[in-house]
Amino acid sequence: MRKLQLLLPFALLALIFGLAACGGGGEDDEDRVVEVIETTVSSTDPADCKALATQKFLEQTEFSEGPEAVKGCEEDAKDTENNPDSVEVSKVEIDGSKATADVAFTGNDFDGQTLSVALVEEDGDWKMDEITGFAEFDQEKLATALEESLQSGEEPFEKDLAVCFAEVIRDSSKSEVEEIVIGGSSQPIAEIVEGCSQGLKQ
Repeated sequence: MRKLQLLLPFALLALIFGLAACGGGGEDDEDRVVEVIETTVSSTDPADCKALATQKFLEQTEFSEGPEAVKGCEEDAKDTENNPDSVEVSKVEIDGSKATADVAFTGNDFDGQTLSVALVEEDGDWKMDEITGFAEFDQEKLATALEESLQSGEEPFEKDLAVCFAEVIRDSSKSEVEEIVIGGSSQPIAEIVEGCSQGLKQ
């Protein structure tokens, strides 16, 4: 899946949830939900963008809307550079055609973080629908990971800008970090970059 625009050269969400084919028949819903989440980190098939994610999820992780979100996912489907080494799924709860779970990450920019996710069942298939927040949040570890990633992406930030961005993450509340990282809009990120850039010029 596509990186989060040029503002975030590391792939916080889109590469974390790479979208992979899920298994089928005979499994109960909880097993199917777990499998969908676990296998989202390994797919290189552009077709899985639509097969395993709702439009809502693609727009959140691609920071774009409509066909652009789908296209972005499909274009970067084979880019697995920042996929996590592994994920651990817990606290799966199913209510009819909706499900929630916590996903703990090992490796990549979300190493040591646990995200809460929501899924929906459409035509018998479970799909990723939304990242709803941090279930477990290591603020310092995330800030450090972002600082390093911003300096090593395809369009790396200058060191001072990356350091400033990381400091904003360190100084923000949990809800503010969620808005920046998983809010689905590039505006908060752009505002941080602009503010840091102006501050460095003074």
